[in-house]
Amino acid sequence: MNFRNDSPFHQRAHGGPLSRRDFLWRCGGGLGGIALSSMLGRENALASEASPGALHGVLHYPAKAKRVVQLFMAGAASHIDLFDFKPELIKRHGQPSDFGEHVEAFQNGLGPWLRPVWDFAPHGQSGKMLSEAVAPLGACVDDMAFIHNMVGKTGVHSSATLLQATGFQTPGFPGAGCWVSYGLGSMNDNLPTFVVLPDHRGFASNGPKNWDTAFLPSQHQGTVIYPGAENPVADLFPAKNDFVTRDSDAAALSVLAKLNQAHAAEREGDARLDARIRSYELAARMQLAAPEALDLSKEPASMLEMYGINESRIWPSEINAEEEAHHFGRKCLAARRLLERGVRFVQIWSGNDNGFPRRNWDSHEDLQRDHGPLATGMARGASALIRDLKQRGLLDETIILWTTEFGRMPSSQGGKGRDHNPYVFTNWLCGGGVKGGTTYGPSDEWGYKPQDRKNPTEVYDVHATMLRLLGIDHTKLTVRHNGIDRRLTDVHGHVLDEIIA
Repeated sequence: MNFRNDSPFHQRAHGGPLSRRDFLWRCGGGLGGIALSSMLGRENALASEASPGALHGVLHYPAKAKRVVQLFMAGAASHIDLFDFKPELIKRHGQPSDFGEHVEAFQNGLGPWLRPVWDFAPHGQSGKMLSEAVAPLGACVDDMAFIHNMVGKTGVHSSATLLQATGFQTPGFPGAGCWVSYGLGSMNDNLPTFVVLPDHRGFASNGPKNWDTAFLPSQHQGTVIYPGAENPVADLFPAKNDFVTRDSDAAALSVLAKLNQAHAAEREGDARLDARIRSYELAARMQLAAPEALDLSKEPASMLEMYGINESRIWPSEINAEEEAHHFGRKCLAARRLLERGVRFVQIWSGNDNGFPRRNWDSHEDLQRDHGPLATGMARGASALIRDLKQRGLLDETIILWTTEFGRMPSSQGGKGRDHNPYVFTNWLCGGGVKGGTTYGPSDEWGYKPQDRKNPTEVYDVHATMLRLLGIDHTKLTVRHNGIDRRLTDVHGHVLDEIIA
């Protein structure tokens, strides 16, 4: 409910109006008082289904989707070994690579032409060619739209990852999930609007910069969750030890509340404090909602099996497909549970930052060794997520976007690996108004550059299409920052009408 002017909550002892901040502190400080204030109402609330966004509940178009899952393959997945079948590479395998032009390689990766590491076969009524490594996606291929003429701007992982995650190559700009959260608001006040499920081994390039809010209010930042960990959400509950108790934790929060009150009194109108208050409000509510949402034990054994989850297995030290399926599938199942409870945007990461042995998609040395387990594990989890959402009637209103920072060269590197290729790569989308069984924008015969070099697809176009399916005109979702009307798509982007149903 909202505060009324005649409400007792709006009266000071002398009869004057009680501000929101004063009310928060008088309710006892700490998470309990903050959660209570949330239930009683918020200032600047905008109309939406639960916790509204910047669009005031008025969309620019009829929405085909309500929520998004982004699957991000960190390290650069090879389009020509997974989704973009190139018979010419099979024909020319082992011959000296001749691109017909000067090629700037990243790490001297211009060896002989290298055929796809795995065989391809047609799948679904559409007959889409998929490699053996991602064959589990064949069950869903008629729901998917592939974009094979994606281009980037750099072959550097950090910049390229930022570009795909935020629309800009440099830090300081909000992640795509932040913009969706800001524009649409929440469908469940007890859970974050934007959730990030990192690789279990650690963050990818840039870490939290990929989901930072930058100049948007901080409550739209991605909330990091590790499904299956002892503490899936960091700092949500007091540590288990002999000296931190419920009472001492409440006392500490009370002291912090008083300090914050003194800080706020000297800085009226500072929007950052309101954002911080909202984050505390959310933390209080998450203490009840998050454990239930992340409790996979409530799922039947058949569902765990479909996602490839095996909690009883002891895994070997070598990277293997079954373990990758377990970890990626667990994130996908957690994503489904979060989506059906109202989370707007879930970002799932496969692969961490660079290291040896490879535990990401940056397969310079050995594609079969590194890509194989990651690809098969990803494909099993993603296939299960698509089929699960479909059987629950949620796929029609959920966009699934698969991406990576760039592709890999059709020429070989060191015999068994591939170098970076920012000149062309693949994305695919599924569900939420996407025209399934389609392929858009072919690459050339080698998978080196777009077939039509004058009309490639860029991340701005993918983001514009995603927002359009959510009912948003990408040119109108803007925030004035440093004298510039900033938006997710910068000054670029057009909607890919060909892949919209």
